[in-house]
Amino acid sequence: MLEKAKVTDKTTVLDQNIVRVDGPNEKDLVLKRFQEIPDWFIEKLKNETAVQKATPGKEMRRVASIPVTVVEKWKREGFDIDKQSAKSIVARLSSEDLGYFITGTP
Repeated sequence: MLEKAKVTDKTTVLDQNIVRVDGPNEKDLVLKRFQEIPDWFIEKLKNETAVQKATPGKEMRRVASIPVTVVEKWKREGFDIDKQSAKSIVARLSSEDLGYFITGTP
């Protein structure tokens, strides 16, 4: 169910991922934002996580691999990952059941 639609000039935001733009001659253009996340990508992250857990060390390590659509969604919700700690990013991934993007501990 769609909540409030935000209207600006000729643009209507129907939800976080669908935008209607009024076109010329009263026609509409509908833009849908999405990102396909293939199974092989999730498997790759699982393998990276296993390797990091099995290899002790204090060098820099990847903590998470977050798809662009998730980053953009969070930014629209006021959560800018560029201004957050790794710990808070991992906590947010966990709280939104996106733990499969976590590859290590902060």
